[in-house]
Amino acid sequence: MRGTHSGDLAELSASELLALYRSRRASPVEATRAALARIERLNPTLRAFSFVAAEEALAQARASEARWQRAEPCGPLDGVAVSIKDLILTRGMPTLRGSRTVDPAQPWEIDAPATARLKEAGAVILGKTTTPEFGCKGETNSLLTGISRNPWDPSKTPGGSSGGTAAAVAAGMGPLSVGTDGAGSIRIPAAFCGNVGLKPSFGRVPAYPLSYFGTVSHLGPHTMSVRDAALMLNVLAQPDARDWTSLPPDGRDYTAGLEDGISGLKVAWSATLGYAKNIDVEVRAACEQAVRQLSELGAHVEALDPGIEDPLEITCGLWFMGAWTLWNTLTAAQQTLTDPDFAAEARLGSLYTALEVQQLHLRRGALGAHLRQFMQRFDLLVTPTVAVPAFDARPAGQQEMTPSSLLGWTPFSYPFNLTQQPACTVPCGLTAAGLPVGLQFVGPMFGDALVLRAARAYETVRPVPRPRLG
Repeated sequence: MRGTHSGDLAELSASELLALYRSRRASPVEATRAALARIERLNPTLRAFSFVAAEEALAQARASEARWQRAEPCGPLDGVAVSIKDLILTRGMPTLRGSRTVDPAQPWEIDAPATARLKEAGAVILGKTTTPEFGCKGETNSLLTGISRNPWDPSKTPGGSSGGTAAAVAAGMGPLSVGTDGAGSIRIPAAFCGNVGLKPSFGRVPAYPLSYFGTVSHLGPHTMSVRDAALMLNVLAQPDARDWTSLPPDGRDYTAGLEDGISGLKVAWSATLGYAKNIDVEVRAACEQAVRQLSELGAHVEALDPGIEDPLEITCGLWFMGAWTLWNTLTAAQQTLTDPDFAAEARLGSLYTALEVQQLHLRRGALGAHLRQFMQRFDLLVTPTVAVPAFDARPAGQQEMTPSSLLGWTPFSYPFNLTQQPACTVPCGLTAAGLPVGLQFVGPMFGDALVLRAARAYETVRPVPRPRLG
């Protein structure tokens, strides 16, 4: 199967590649080689991948090419290159979780649900993307893999904890990647790197093993386009009995109705959620311009805060307790090898009493109930994704660990992990320095299809940008 496409296949989305495969204008082998060439050229600088399985990926691509030659693709992502965040188990590849405490020489015999579904759909698995240790923070650096960097400006962070995932997609190292999101870890790096990132409703994408950080942790797509995110969610949302918290399959095709627009939808626009301070001027201006465009697309937009207090204390309390729980699975020798930021989180978690933890859960429940009632009045809530553009990339352990230093600069992401609502970020502009800005669409619980539809409507007036790569 010899393709005739003359452009750089690494710049194309999954949907575009699949169309080329169907018309035999490009092949999975060509597309995989293009992605691997990008990895070879850019990964030494960006450190987006912690492990690359080049030969295995090419073998999968050749098998896919044979299926396309017979016009018998095995699934909806047949031949599309995908990467997997290094928190997610992948058979035959080490899952080191960004940590020097994990032995890479152990057998790797299990596919997590997300990995298994992607393989069943015919995706070509390129390798594992970098994460801070145990996904513990919103920037991607670790003692194991060093500092990951942003394709738009390598002096800046790609965000985290799915920073390698974000950098890979933005740099054309495969159009799809799977991320995790416990306080914004899909949406933060997607916003910083100018991609589409979807945190589905909790339980929509099954997980195994479940996160030590509990029911704030979601899995979801990180892509070049909204259509790709919908296509990928179709695959990832398939059931897996290993996750007892997962939702029953809803039978939806998330690409259906994607082009229906947002005319007539009721949208609440909140620039601060009522509590966020220190929002970058350029970020706010870009988001306000995007909201005007939503009105032009026919949405009924009302500027209104949802009437909540900053849940930073709830998020960080539960997060630090998760770190303390995980810390206690490590031996004393392993504990000496950990990232100072993770160790600091665990120490803070050790200070909570059982009563205080239960009180945090009760406050979380009240927040969730409040926002469910608020969403009865609106179809969507729209906010900035992150309050700031990407900041300087830096090594681990560069600042005192506090709730503010951990998450204070991303006040729009973590509330919706606590409430488990679907949320999607799409690019809505660039700063004067050329760094992406993200706009966040939040839906009611189980409103994943509506969130994608709104994000797609906005994407039609402002397509996802691509960085200029050196």
